[in-house]
Amino acid sequence: MGTIQIMDEVLSNKIAAGEVVERPASVVKELVENAIDAGSSIIEVFLEEAGLTSIQVVDNGNGMDEEDALKSFSRHATSKIEKEQDLFRIRTLGFRGEALASIASVSKVTLKTSDGTNSGIELYLEGGHVKEQKPTAFRKGTDMTVAQLFYNTPARLKYLKTIQTELGHTIDLINRLALGYPAISFRLVHNGQTLLHTNGRGNVQQVLAAIYGAHNAKKMIAFEGQSNDYKVYGFATLPEVTRASKNYMSLFVNGRWVKHYLVQKAIVDAYHTYLPIGRYPIVVLYIEGDPQLTDVNVHPAKHQVRLSKEPELLRLVEDTVRSAVRGEIHVPLVERKEKPVKLPSEQMNIWKQPSFDTKKMDDLVQRLNEEKSVIRETVYEKPIETAASFERPQPAIEEPVEIDNSPEEEVALPSVPVAPPEPKKEPFPQLEVVGQIHGTYIVAQMEDGFYLIDQHAAQERIKYEYFREKVGEVNPNERQALLLPLTFHYSADEALILKEHAQALEQVGVFLEEFGYGSFIVREHPAWFPKGFEQEIIEELIEQVLGTKKADVKKLREEAAIMMSCKKSIKANYYLTKEQMVRLLDDLRAADNPFTCPHGRPVLVHFSTYEVEKMFKRVM
Repeated sequence: MGTIQIMDEVLSNKIAAGEVVERPASVVKELVENAIDAGSSIIEVFLEEAGLTSIQVVDNGNGMDEEDALKSFSRHATSKIEKEQDLFRIRTLGFRGEALASIASVSKVTLKTSDGTNSGIELYLEGGHVKEQKPTAFRKGTDMTVAQLFYNTPARLKYLKTIQTELGHTIDLINRLALGYPAISFRLVHNGQTLLHTNGRGNVQQVLAAIYGAHNAKKMIAFEGQSNDYKVYGFATLPEVTRASKNYMSLFVNGRWVKHYLVQKAIVDAYHTYLPIGRYPIVVLYIEGDPQLTDVNVHPAKHQVRLSKEPELLRLVEDTVRSAVRGEIHVPLVERKEKPVKLPSEQMNIWKQPSFDTKKMDDLVQRLNEEKSVIRETVYEKPIETAASFERPQPAIEEPVEIDNSPEEEVALPSVPVAPPEPKKEPFPQLEVVGQIHGTYIVAQMEDGFYLIDQHAAQERIKYEYFREKVGEVNPNERQALLLPLTFHYSADEALILKEHAQALEQVGVFLEEFGYGSFIVREHPAWFPKGFEQEIIEELIEQVLGTKKADVKKLREEAAIMMSCKKSIKANYYLTKEQMVRLLDDLRAADNPFTCPHGRPVLVHFSTYEVEKMFKRVM
């Protein structure tokens, strides 16, 4: 007897289910796509326990008669394809005819449907077998209920995630389908609570508002472009609205939501120089072209497509989005005031050298940097409470105010007590301040040569060690109440993530309160948060959690300390008095690791006397 056998239908369907049905969201995808293909204008999805207990999809589409209803659960039964050539002209979402058979093989399914001409039919299936069949009074459309998913394949259950995670996948799916089909009214209900409801009026911006909030939808710009083979159009956010993940870019090819790395890259390239590193826009992109240019039969879940004339499409996407973005930010860019302030030469703070030649010094520094720059770095872990303070003389103001990044204002930062420095492996040199170059680098000297200190990096290190300790404490008695609460809006799946990790966010000073579904308010924050940057800091900490879908308290505290140290540190082109520079170096000397900033860049560079003399040919 031979060893090769033909698998029975039930077993083959279970194997197929392993490709098509990964999780509850996979079932929802197949059922909703069938409803879309059936011409529905209203689609409702009801979930119990994220779909693990029950998934119900109700539509008002074409429905089926008794014969089609029975055939629909047979493997490879489809109304979309009749001959091979149809594979290259697919305009529907489903076409393989294996989804219902696969779903039914691993669950208990109840189907109610009617085509509107005959009385409806109701079927009940277990493990892919029809157990009950009866007529029922039902209006035109289909009602499909999938219960006890994976009840007969318990090994599959162990690969599923938490209820929140599985629900998040379904919310993300329905969000994208709603964006892809704005003329269809979608409603998603979980355990009796409505998570999304679109009106089906065909207005994409209204769908965007329902998903991402009206505030973000208003900051999205329309774009449209066309080539010989493709048409692209959609909406993209202004550069001021960003996210920490590419997951907010939704791509549709002839109505089908797909994942395409190169198209995403083209969108990101269109924003080049307009977005911070690691930040991405919210984009919904529609691509239309001859179906013969696309191959959708390359992945069981139909998430991926092959595109003919791909380079042409990528250029079209990048050029179209870039043109729209540049057109919207052109005027604000002209109005931006970021020119360095030119101060008189007597305010350059150069002492002991009244005839100091700044240009020669610049040339010298450039040559020295090209030849050699040496810095020894030492990293310590124990935090010390430190913070730099600058007090510029202000006769009209009795108490100092916080430092501002603008060099046009007379400002100062309140002094914070500095803990006594502990012994370090590498002692910080005892430097004598000489002056300042371009309001950016402090020049200091000692017996073995001179040093250039990056004033921004120096204060970043000082403030980082101060905030690192403060974030670790988050004393509930050190809170500052806000006169007007800050409001934040997120999509339903994002809101679930934030609620799940609310406790971790509180440990870094972010106290969220629900304010309607998908909205949060913040009424107070730690008193030591840098003033003027509270909302920005809270938003970035929230994005850290949303980007990774988890909350590592240690990492969040580290990111918070780095972020806050950068926000309020003095920037380039800010001119300091000699007393301010001396105080900065004193505070830096007390730091745990005074040699690098929190990002790993050097704080100071040493130029030895020998190196300088060698360059001037004083020694050989």
